[in-house]
Amino acid sequence: MRKYLNMMSTALAMAGLLLLPASCVPESPATEKEIENDFHAWAETPPMGWNSWDCFGPSVTEAEVKANADYMAEHLKEYGWEYVVVDIRWYVDNQTAGHYNPYDESEFIIDEYGRYMPSPTRFPSSVDGKGFKPLADYVHSLGLKFGIHIMRGVPKEAVYNELPVKGTEVTAADIYSTAKECTWLKDNYTVLAEKEGGQAYYNSILDLYADWGVDFIKVDDLSRPYHTEEIEMIRKAIDQTGRPIVLSMSPGATPLEEHAHARNHANMWRTVDDFWDNWSQLNFQFDKCADWAPYISAGAWPDADMLPLGHLAIRGERGDDRYTNFTKDEQYTLMTLWTIFKSPLMFGGHLPDNDAFTNSLLTNKEVLDMHSRSVNNRQWYKRENLIAWTADDPDSEDKYVAVFNNESLDFIRMDDILYSSGTISKLTDNYSVSIDLEIPAGSDELYLVVNDGDDGFSCDHADWINPTLYLSNGDSVSLTSLEWESATAGWQKTQKNRSITGNTLTVNGVEYEHGIGTHARSIIAYKIPENTIRFRVLAGLDSVGLAQGCGSTIEFMVATEDPRITEKTLEDRMAAIDLAALGFDGECTIRDLWQQKDLGTFSGADFTVAVPQHGARLFKISGVHKAGSKAD
Repeated sequence: MRKYLNMMSTALAMAGLLLLPASCVPESPATEKEIENDFHAWAETPPMGWNSWDCFGPSVTEAEVKANADYMAEHLKEYGWEYVVVDIRWYVDNQTAGHYNPYDESEFIIDEYGRYMPSPTRFPSSVDGKGFKPLADYVHSLGLKFGIHIMRGVPKEAVYNELPVKGTEVTAADIYSTAKECTWLKDNYTVLAEKEGGQAYYNSILDLYADWGVDFIKVDDLSRPYHTEEIEMIRKAIDQTGRPIVLSMSPGATPLEEHAHARNHANMWRTVDDFWDNWSQLNFQFDKCADWAPYISAGAWPDADMLPLGHLAIRGERGDDRYTNFTKDEQYTLMTLWTIFKSPLMFGGHLPDNDAFTNSLLTNKEVLDMHSRSVNNRQWYKRENLIAWTADDPDSEDKYVAVFNNESLDFIRMDDILYSSGTISKLTDNYSVSIDLEIPAGSDELYLVVNDGDDGFSCDHADWINPTLYLSNGDSVSLTSLEWESATAGWQKTQKNRSITGNTLTVNGVEYEHGIGTHARSIIAYKIPENTIRFRVLAGLDSVGLAQGCGSTIEFMVATEDPRITEKTLEDRMAAIDLAALGFDGECTIRDLWQQKDLGTFSGADFTVAVPQHGARLFKISGVHKAGSKAD
């Protein structure tokens, strides 16, 4: 603790940010204006803005935030882009790189009530206890809104030093628990709702943010796993400030069964873990968006995560300084899916470096109009590597139709995949996922697939722990007792009951006797009993790969039909859009929204369109009303 106190006082003194006596700390802000009781009114359409994470990781500076705010005000504000969000660890004074400083090497800036304050080194205007108010005022002067990221919980430094909770007789040491501590960032402890001072602590930090002028707050380590009590405390804390602060819950995947609770407490919540610029993760989004589409409602938005477009990873957490890895077709797919799904849109690249194509994705008024106004957004069909979505125009009988081609290029056919984990990485709780999967009746094959996270194969050591088949007669069979038909690995050779390196299978520090060790990209093929009804396994990153400090991004998949690609093609797929099935019983006009071009008049099933591999097409369809019809 002495090290912390010396570190804190030194950092504060150097910046001129001395701890304020109680009499000098601002009280909770007065209500700025009469606001509606229903917080959903604060985000009636999906929020749109910029977030610093994808390009600057945890080390963004005030100058960089202002540069992006200036660009948004000049080039994007008229199209509905309005939020400027400072992401994670703005309170660490010596944070300069894309990765997190180790906890014991981090210089935390904190006030006398245990509340994080901005780094004066990175945010010079925050000195003398001003916090983010000067930066928020600057953003507001541009006609934009200001947001910040925080971690769930109370700072460990506040706990260790027994700093008081503002407005109470208790300290941070009285309100915390080590249970449910974040597994990937160790700055905070859990706040207990039943403890005196727990709600007061959240009230105190939200009062501070309201006084700064914060309009948007992204709270991390909140919805995966799902922290019901702290979500409710944060909701109360926001409401008691009297300021409309949009609440974004992160990361995902938020449990689908918590949809009602999420909708009743937040404006947006993540449906997936951190999303980056690779096809594997984008392809995974189709099913997630389809699952969450029934729960879209005004003011409460399932969030497919940020848009990793433009200039990324200048000091980012994932990969080297680059422009997005997505092809142009994949960028159309990303923007089309996010907009017809009505996900919030948070741009991740460095806006001042945008090229004309990137800006064309962000300034298409017809697409953004669909995003903000459309209703009944849903997946229409998914077949033969073609996926279609529809939505309705609320003010007419017009419909929107998006068609996607998600055919894989060189590894596996995604339409043969029964289960996909999404990306498992060093940020995943316990570095693993538990899979419990029903097997289609009569299946006699099983394929275990390990894909890389599209950032290369480095350190992608994967373990299938205790893989077990369950039969209809009540018996169970360990997959390791069977011989595989074939097994491939991207590095070395797949091993039974050993890791890919020949060591004991180890996931999250736990050793296992039975399982399969392999390495992305891998396909393991089995013949299984035809009366198999269920498959269970723990799929995770082996500790040897993690210890190497590189890569370790993996997607686990299961199939009961051979997903291997034997013939590679680069052909477009032809998609026939049945206008009659959409409810149009006569002629229709069709407009291509991305090309902003009228395509002509069509009827029945005579509209067929080519969809590029990994690409998308987006249309607005309008019925033609002839003279003398009821519509006239």
